[in-house]
Formats: sequence, structure tokens, C-alpha cells
Amino acid sequence: MPGIVAGVGGYGNCLGLPNIGGEVVFDQTYLGNPLVNALCIGVMKHSDIKLAKAAGAGNLVVLYGAKTGGDGIGGVSVLASETFESKGPAKRPAVQVGDPFVEKVLIECSLEIFAEDLVVGIQDLGGAGLSCATSELASGGSGGMKVQLDKVPLRDPSLSPEEILMSESQERMCAIVEPSKIARFLEICEKWDVTVTVIGEVTDGNHLEITWNGELIVDVPPRTVAHDGPVYNRPLAQPAYIDAVAKEVIDVPIPSTADEIKATVLRLAATPNLADKSWVTDQYDRYVQGNSIQSQPDDSGMVRIDEKTHLGVAVATDANANWSYLNPYEGAKLALAEAARNIATAGAKPLAVTNCLNFGSPEDPGVMWQFAETVRGLADGCLEMGLPVTGGNVSFYNQTGAVAILPTPVIGVLGVIDDVRTRTPMSFDRAGLDLYLLGETENDLAGSEWAYMHNQRGGIAPVADLQREMRLIDLLVAGRTKKIFTAAHDLSQGGLSATLTEMVLRHNIGANVQLDNVGLSLLSETPGRVVVAIDPSQTAALTNEAASQKIALTKIGTTGGDSLVINDAKISLTELRKAHTETFPKLFG
Repeated sequence: MPGIVAGVGGYGNCLGLPNIGGEVVFDQTYLGNPLVNALCIGVMKHSDIKLAKAAGAGNLVVLYGAKTGGDGIGGVSVLASETFESKGPAKRPAVQVGDPFVEKVLIECSLEIFAEDLVVGIQDLGGAGLSCATSELASGGSGGMKVQLDKVPLRDPSLSPEEILMSESQERMCAIVEPSKIARFLEICEKWDVTVTVIGEVTDGNHLEITWNGELIVDVPPRTVAHDGPVYNRPLAQPAYIDAVAKEVIDVPIPSTADEIKATVLRLAATPNLADKSWVTDQYDRYVQGNSIQSQPDDSGMVRIDEKTHLGVAVATDANANWSYLNPYEGAKLALAEAARNIATAGAKPLAVTNCLNFGSPEDPGVMWQFAETVRGLADGCLEMGLPVTGGNVSFYNQTGAVAILPTPVIGVLGVIDDVRTRTPMSFDRAGLDLYLLGETENDLAGSEWAYMHNQRGGIAPVADLQREMRLIDLLVAGRTKKIFTAAHDLSQGGLSATLTEMVLRHNIGANVQLDNVGLSLLSETPGRVVVAIDPSQTAALTNEAASQKIALTKIGTTGGDSLVINDAKISLTELRKAHTETFPKLFG
């Protein structure tokens, strides 16, 4: 954990990119396979998009960026295709070595190259390195390509041809450049002190040909490598555990007395999955560039992209592996709904989806079934919500021996807000406001954090009601534009207990909350719910909006004081903050 945080923070901070959000989730199944999913967003004009295609016979193939080394050989291409066995070969060291300073210079160099329209096509070098980049570029064009592998600049001169082809050294790009523009291309690279070499040319044939000191070592139609590879039709079968866990009845203590309520709220506030993550986020630069509007612990990160109009984008990533374990189809839809809801609580409108789907070995029919159901759920959910999926990736073989990770689809949603100055904050900063719960609370303890804390992973996952989610999103966006809300915060892991904890601690303003069926109300994780704070003068407006969208509305309390009061239980903010903030420093120093 400390290494991952240091790696993310060190690289991002050096690049000068604000780290505006994220999640940290613990589970025993991740012990052998810690997952790190990153989502990076950029802004550009549609007209300036550069595609990964090698077009125009006679155009030059140019490799620029870091020199090629032995790091990463057998990296993604191997790690993504094998499980880790306790007695197997040590594959983990085959990890790429990144240099954020080289990356920063490469980015600035590339942006200047793009600004002068010097490339026909471009592709970064990622998994499988040059072999993948050249085949994808050639496949994206209409012709072929010739590459002289011996011209590739090397950090390690002892590398064999196959190692050069498969190296996953970071900070490298492959561009297609017209001969008339190559001089200016080289000039810009020299200005930025970026290593650059012409390694080949586009041909009017239909083969990718790669030579090594004059010897032809690769001669293939590029589409056979990039697009027409084998299509797996692996066996899949619903795992036996699915029916077994569905029959389990969640039997966890439900607090009812004041002492029980207080103990439950404090325990939830301190559990690692819900505890304050400042230990992590304090190692990240969240405000570099000066356009970060909100970041963790807000429901979504938000960045201003136009300083004149104050147009902004919001982004959120979400996953709930507990629900995906119980029902992968519904789990994917629920993760999508939560990410979209987190965009909308700030008043932004969800526009697009991306994903990283993390699973165990696809050679296990049960894992393959989990994957198929997840894809089906995500596809159905995005169609129903009208959200395009712009991309994504799949990470298989996250398994050590027989222990596979929980099915973990991480869903990213991007939204747009017309004026970041009008966003709805996630918490209130003054007393005298009314607190309302949007949405109904059901007996949804299956897959909940409270059940997990009591070693129970069974029951039936909630069913995603995406029509209601879409109406709730419309209500949240309208509440922002009509200035109804003072604050809005969604309910997810930890239920109402976690939401209230985060809201009162944000600005150190307490709340007095009265709940029917208090234990279940605090612990249930029924999806599609949001707590909003409004000025009492906005009561009629909120009531009308909720009624028009057919969203249940329940007043649960008021803001103010130095404690979180829930029915007869009184928890001082000092005590609550201590429980919430001490976990990570105790665990990681």
C-alpha cells in the first residue's frame, strides 16, 4: 500500500497533474493481487484528434521518447496472461520503470508537434511495446509498413531483436510523419532534448515487414496481429457459490439503543474501507495547475477547463466487488449507477463511461461467467442510461494459486457542468439547514460493509433501478441549476452512517437526525439514495422537484451543534473525527 501510493503520487506530482479523486478498498482476495486502476482525462478540440493509423505510402515511421531498455520485457504481455503460483517462476519483477520527467518532456514535445500538425498518425508504446504499436498503426492504415529494428535507440545494447520488439519501456511514442515535415519534427524533438529516430516507412503493400541488420525477421499482414487474432470462446458456467450465497440470510447485530448506535457509527467510521483517506491523498498534489474545483473526499473530482466561461468536467470512479460477487450482472449496473450519481450530486450531467474490468483466470469457467455477466450488465446499463462507452480495458489472471480476486469492475464516468462556481458541495458549512433523504431505504444488508465486517458475504444483491437513477440524476442537476441544494452527498458503502459521518466532519458542523427503524436506516446500502441539505426556504421547491421526478423524500434532521445526534445517541465530532482519522496512520505510519 505505501509503495502504490508513493508510486502514484511521485509520478503524478512530477508530471504536474492534479489527482482529484479515487477509492481505496481492502479485501483478503487482493492480498496476492493488489489492483491499481488509474483514469486520466484530457481536453482537446474534436478537430485536432490524431488517430493511430499509418497512412500514405512513403511516409516515415518515427520513434521518439525514451531509449528502449530491458525493463518490462515479459511485463503486461506475460503478467496479463498467467496466474501467480506460489512455486512458479518469479514474474513480478518484469515491471516497467517509469520516469515522470521524461514523460513530462515527451508530453510537451508531442503537444508542440500536434499544434504544428506534423503527424499523420501516432501511437504510444504500451503493452507488447514496438510489436504492438507498429502492427496497430499499420493495421489502422490502408497499406503496409517496413521497420528497421536495428535503428531503435537502445539503453542496453545487448538486447536481442525479440527483446527490442517486446520491451515495454515507458515514455515512448511512434509517429507517422510526411517526409516534407520530418525536418521540423526533428527540430522540435531536439529543442525538448527528446531522442528521435526514423525507423521505417509506410508502404503501399499489405504486410508489416521488420528487419534486423538487413535480415527479415517479421513478415505478417498487420491486421492478423492487431485485429484478427484468435477470438476466445472459453467455457463458462455459473459458479456453484452463486446459488449457495443467495440462500444465506444476513444475520448481523442491528443497533437500537443509544449506546449501540454510537458504537456502530464509530466502528464504521474507523473501518479501513470507510476511514478517512487523508493519509493517501495528502501525498498527492490535488491543486497543481490551479483549476481543481473539488477532489477527494468529494463524491467526484472536478476541474475547470475554461477560465472565461467556467465550464468544467467532473469524473468519478466506482466499484462494489461485494455486489459483483453476489450478482455480477447487477453489480456492474450498480457500479455504473453509483459513478453516474457521484457526478450528479455536484450538479454535473453524466456524459460518458469508461471501465477497467478486473477478474481472476478466464481459464476458470466460473470466472469467465462472472466476466460475461459483468459485460452484459454494463452494456445493458449504458444502453438504458444513454451513456456511450468510450473505451476501457480488461485485466485477467488476477489470481494467486486457487485464490481469485472478487470480480471487480471499476467504472469511470465523466460529466460536464456549465459553471463550476454553481456546483453543489458534498457537505454543509452552516447550522440551520434541513436534511432530507432522497430515495427509499430497503433491507439491503447483503454485500454491505456492515455484513463484511461480520464476515458475512452472502444474500441477494440489490437490483439496479436505472430508470429511478436517471430521474434522481435529473433531480440533482435541476437542484443545482435552480439553487435548491446547499449540499448533496450520495449513499454507498457504509450507508447513511458513513454519509452522515463524512458530511458533519467536512466543515465540523454537527447534525441532529431522527430516524425510524434506526439500525436498518443507518446500515442498509440500498442504492439510488442521496442526502441533501437545503435552506428551509427551499422546502416547497424541493418537494415539487422530488414529486415531479417520483423520488421519495424524507426529512431526517437539521444541521448545527458540535455533535452528530442520531435519535437518542450523541457522538461528539471530536470523538467521531478521532475514530475516522486514526485508522490509516495506525496501519501505515
